[in-house]
Amino acid sequence: MTDQELFSLLALLKVDGVGDILGKKLLHTFGSASEIFKAKSSQLASVDGIGSALLRNLKDKSIFEKADRELSFIKNNNIAVSFFKDESYPEKLKHCFDAPILIFTAGNLDFKNKKLISIVGTRQITSYGTDFCRKLIEDLAPLDPVIVSGFAYGVDIVAHQAAMDHNLQTIGVLAHGLNQIYPRTHKKYMARMEENGGFITEFWSDSNPDKEKFVRRNRIVAGMTEATIVIESADKGGSLITANMANDYNRDVFAVPGRVTDKYSQGCNNLIKTQKANVLTSAADLIYMLNWDIKEKPKNIQKQLFVELEPEEQKIYDFLQKNGKELLDIIAIECEIPIYKLSGFLIGMELKGIIRPLPGKLFESI
Repeated sequence: MTDQELFSLLALLKVDGVGDILGKKLLHTFGSASEIFKAKSSQLASVDGIGSALLRNLKDKSIFEKADRELSFIKNNNIAVSFFKDESYPEKLKHCFDAPILIFTAGNLDFKNKKLISIVGTRQITSYGTDFCRKLIEDLAPLDPVIVSGFAYGVDIVAHQAAMDHNLQTIGVLAHGLNQIYPRTHKKYMARMEENGGFITEFWSDSNPDKEKFVRRNRIVAGMTEATIVIESADKGGSLITANMANDYNRDVFAVPGRVTDKYSQGCNNLIKTQKANVLTSAADLIYMLNWDIKEKPKNIQKQLFVELEPEEQKIYDFLQKNGKELLDIIAIECEIPIYKLSGFLIGMELKGIIRPLPGKLFESI
């Protein structure tokens, strides 16, 4: 991307009333941000969503002054910028309709051929949540995943620290510009994170960590990863918003169950109960559900003779025998078994050598 095009993109994003969705529509119509500002008013008005007020805003000269200041900040601080069509832009985030047109990054980030997962939860993490989070990342470490979180108190920073302890790339998605850090007490972790990972934000250097920006930040956390894990959450909280966004993006969601009397297990238990999340009790659950270990499994699994099956296992096996390869969700519906229970049965059946998982959450009988 040329400096001129980056300057024009920054100016476009400062136009009052132009967000990521309308901005992408304009870019699709005119081919580039530079061409948008060269277009005649009649051409701009032909784009759905552009009215008289937006036409005036697109002609506002102050947006160029703001773009120039931000471009200077980017250059002076060696900030990397990724356009939503660039190879350096997170691949899964590209497919989210409301993904940022530009993201600003600091550190050493590498998204290619990586397993990206987000770990979120309460800022009031308990010892139960801390121990589970650290153990989960320790067990996942051999698969070299990238751990994404929001760099906040609680679950976020525990996940980042655990990732760093196991030399995993970890990324903090920020709700403000790269000229500051929030919370300030986490500044001590920045240098270490930037050595192997770093920070992402859509916000400019003049953006403060206001409440609404954390919600916008959450869509990046959910959208750039293949799965979102909620470690602990009360019955309301930002991590539940992230989980709902992940569901909207058709991503996998996992939640760690806890005692019904525990305040910070209520959100997770509700996600599982309403089938908005898969139950997560260990790294094995995640690995199995995402088919991450498919390459390590032997190509041919020896079927056991005269194997004894539970009634539900027999139901699943008979269904797969009759229908061949089938999706996890379809098996759950047709066999009338909730997904959080079905996963356990499938693991047991695989160990008995009578089914095998396939890429794309497919399963077949052997």
